[in-house]
Amino acid sequence: MPEPFSLSAYLSEKRSAVEKALADIFREPGGPASRIREAMSYSLFAGGKRLRPILCIAAAEAVGGTQSQTMPAACALELIHTYSLIHDDLPGMDDDDLRRGLSTNHKVFGIGAAILAGDGLLTEAFRLLAGKGLSMPDSAPAFIRAMAIIAEAAGYLGMVGGQMADLDAEGKVVSLETLSFIHTHKTADLIAASVKAGAVLANADKPAFDSLGDYGINIGLAFQIRDDLLDVEGDANAMGKSTGSDNKRGKATYPALLGLDRSKEIQRNLVEKALKSIAAFDYRAQPLRAIAAYIIERKS
Repeated sequence: MPEPFSLSAYLSEKRSAVEKALADIFREPGGPASRIREAMSYSLFAGGKRLRPILCIAAAEAVGGTQSQTMPAACALELIHTYSLIHDDLPGMDDDDLRRGLSTNHKVFGIGAAILAGDGLLTEAFRLLAGKGLSMPDSAPAFIRAMAIIAEAAGYLGMVGGQMADLDAEGKVVSLETLSFIHTHKTADLIAASVKAGAVLANADKPAFDSLGDYGINIGLAFQIRDDLLDVEGDANAMGKSTGSDNKRGKATYPALLGLDRSKEIQRNLVEKALKSIAAFDYRAQPLRAIAAYIIERKS
């Protein structure tokens, strides 16, 4: 009989493991590369929930896999997520001054260095995945498949495409269909890819993989709607960044289009769908169930 589950303990344990693995990857170099490594490390180690790597690990564990199987992919996902935040904060994108309570990367290192820091993190993610596949020939097919899943979610068919649609929608009244496209691709796709990559690396069968994919896309969209809501009614100190920026920039958001109450109803429905998709899983999926609830309860 498993012990009573504590989400806070689980998140803390997994976050610490991810932090250690990231620190092992990013040992400080000397010489000409030190400046760009400093800019990359500044944002990578500026805090954060490490939700995507934790979801990758939790999905693997839900189907009998292990943390060690998935840690390279988990770290790669965090590198990609951090790159996206650095670029999001740039003047040509959201033009933010604060991220996680600290000055944004371009405010500290300059715009050029911030662009390169993001580029460096993105490419390092795929070097890490490819390198692990090359060093473990028996696991190479799984790493290649995971890399393809992550690349699609991060590229123009996923996050990049969603961000472009987000920029195009600024200052416009958009349809619910367009808004769903933006949020699904700019946020939910990479969250879903985190779950699916963990499943692949743990050798999940197709029914389990498909169920976990459904779970991931639903909590991913719920996560972005929660971000929309926090920008309206969240606490800036808890979030580590200013609120109200979506409204100032005329961003397409669920609260702007549908109002707060309807947005909250939709995010609850999405979490219910996510939980239903993994209802047949045993106690090993308890972290995924708890994370789904946490997604819409979080304050930052």
